[in-house]
Amino acid sequence: MEGATLENEYAYIKDSKVFLKGYLELPERQIGEVKRTEEEAFQYFINRYDIAVKKVKQLEKEIDEAANKGSYLTKLLQLRKRLESFDGIGNFIPLLSRLDIKEAYLNGLIELNQKNNLKVKEELLTETRAIADSDDWGPVSDQLQDIRTRWIRTGPVEKKLNDEKEEEFKSLLDSFYQRRKTFFDEQNRIIDERKAKYEALIETSYDLHRRRDWEDAFEDMKRMQREWKEVGELPAKMMKFLYRNFKKSNTGFYEKYCKAKGIQIQRRVDPRVEAQIRMMKEAERLAAAENDAIFDSTVKAKVLLNEWKNIRVPSHVADRNVAERFRAACDKIFELSYLMKVVGRKHPTFNFLDDDQKNHTKYREMENIVRRARHDLQQLEETSNVGGSGSGDMDRMMFNNLKTQKRKLLMKEIILEELRRSAGA
Repeated sequence: MEGATLENEYAYIKDSKVFLKGYLELPERQIGEVKRTEEEAFQYFINRYDIAVKKVKQLEKEIDEAANKGSYLTKLLQLRKRLESFDGIGNFIPLLSRLDIKEAYLNGLIELNQKNNLKVKEELLTETRAIADSDDWGPVSDQLQDIRTRWIRTGPVEKKLNDEKEEEFKSLLDSFYQRRKTFFDEQNRIIDERKAKYEALIETSYDLHRRRDWEDAFEDMKRMQREWKEVGELPAKMMKFLYRNFKKSNTGFYEKYCKAKGIQIQRRVDPRVEAQIRMMKEAERLAAAENDAIFDSTVKAKVLLNEWKNIRVPSHVADRNVAERFRAACDKIFELSYLMKVVGRKHPTFNFLDDDQKNHTKYREMENIVRRARHDLQQLEETSNVGGSGSGDMDRMMFNNLKTQKRKLLMKEIILEELRRSAGA
């Protein structure tokens, strides 16, 4: 290079400025200045070329080891752009050629992935078309959500097809969800309309309470009952609330009607409640069995418990007092049965004792049982208060267990008191 004071095949120094010679279609350009000596300046930029080599090697290594190689294409293009303006002295053509090879490799992978992605998205579109016109809103909504998740996880397709496929998929989803919205808007309108009719019937039924033309009012109440049945369905919780108010009004009206007419009201007991009352009385009879006879009561009590579970009594009909007495009787049977097992094991000659001796023996053993139960309950309470970081289900289980143990201890103490009086202790 004419006028150059220091030169090699890639660069030269002229007028205390360092120039990189042009290569490929890139023109020559100044990359630095001489600070101290020309040799030091030249060597500085030769050393900088090693940085470029290392960056290319590092990128090649990352691409070779990566699972998602296509994601490195942008990084490669950015590195190529930096190399074309990199301030260093050396042969950049081989480095750019290596990047060209990797770019072609990545483009091949991306093209293959795009073809695979297109196949997957075509299958997802087929799935979507098959159900997008359905009116089975709940299940289809779940299926479309699953399809949408898989669509998002599937990479892009060829650019000229990508917008087309995305638009078709979006259109199918929008169509379904718009139809679903229209349907539920109409359902909500119907619900609001029916609710208003029910509320009007309730309000009108209460107006009948103030009437004194009882026969006409009675006919109007029967007419409203018929109209009530024809209004239509509502969500269960809402319907339960409205029906409770309507029934309350009906009951109040008939009480006034019967009073005005001198009619004696016969209270009707739900047959399911009647069945529970019979079972409660039977359980209390079984709990009165003494000594070894309690074992037969235990067998029968288990049968009663199974029968009780099969009787589905609505909460607004159920008699809590009957349920509590039945449970207490069963608890007593099982506690007495356990007591007699302990007595039989520890006192083999129990059946040869007189009644006073039997009562004292049972009382002493029940004292021991109650003492152990109190100790176990105390430990359980301490354990329940230690954590506080358990799951909701675990806390609920601990609470229910604690509640059950307290109930059983109370029954043990009741039995102990009964035995104390029998033994004269």
